[in-house]
Amino acid sequence: MKRRLAVANGALEIEIVPIRTTGDAIQDRALAEAGGKGLFTKELDSALMRGQIDFAVHSAKDLPTFLPQGISIAGFLPREDVRDVWISAKAADPRDLPAGSIVGTASLRRSAMLLRLRPDLAITLLRGNVETRLAKLARGEIDATILALAGLKRLGLADKATRLLDAADFVPAVGQGAIALTLRSDDAPVAAALQPILDQATGVALACERALLQVLDGSCRTPIGGHAWLEGDALHLRAIILRPDGSQFFETQMQAPQIDAISLGENAARALLAQAPAGFLAG
Repeated sequence: MKRRLAVANGALEIEIVPIRTTGDAIQDRALAEAGGKGLFTKELDSALMRGQIDFAVHSAKDLPTFLPQGISIAGFLPREDVRDVWISAKAADPRDLPAGSIVGTASLRRSAMLLRLRPDLAITLLRGNVETRLAKLARGEIDATILALAGLKRLGLADKATRLLDAADFVPAVGQGAIALTLRSDDAPVAAALQPILDQATGVALACERALLQVLDGSCRTPIGGHAWLEGDALHLRAIILRPDGSQFFETQMQAPQIDAISLGENAARALLAQAPAGFLAG
């Protein structure tokens, strides 16, 4: 990204400022217990508003549903593969893992979807970076895990995947596979500098997915999957909401012209809410 940005702006000088977030530091409990998605963004938001940095780079699925006042999404880089992957030396498929086996994940969505398929499995919290999680799997502390293929590919670890999980069965998280760039809302020069490297198709899909979340008011306590993709001018959206234990779920699939991306996400959310009992997303 740094090279593409420099080329697009006539060899612009770019300094990378590493910032460790609270979400990265917390390893002993689920993020929902510590404050939710904003734990991955608040230090970068603060750095933006102080003028310490001009834009921030995020995993799009870590962005909170509503951004702080004064901060906007500039856009997204071209999206990677959105699928989750199953990793296990004991079973080539989640359906084949012996009953009572331990699966490690930090994702409420992945946990709920796995329990929907296999309620007889045990889920344990698995935090840390990808290498840490794979090491725990190799040591036999867990029997399997589910990770994002995009993250593995960016680390050169895609060969660790035992099986690619169909996005229709394991609906990805909103924003999965996409890199988001945020900036100060009134910073027109930085917005203009970033524009050449942004991907329009990813922006359309993410506008739809995030509109879904905004109506559902999704949080880290809510298992939600949402995946939008373009086929020609048609934008398709698959969405699901689940109980954390996977015992009940509601899903929908819709399509609309890409110009109606936001209304498609909103309509899908309303369709899910119409199916679900009152209070389904509470907590």
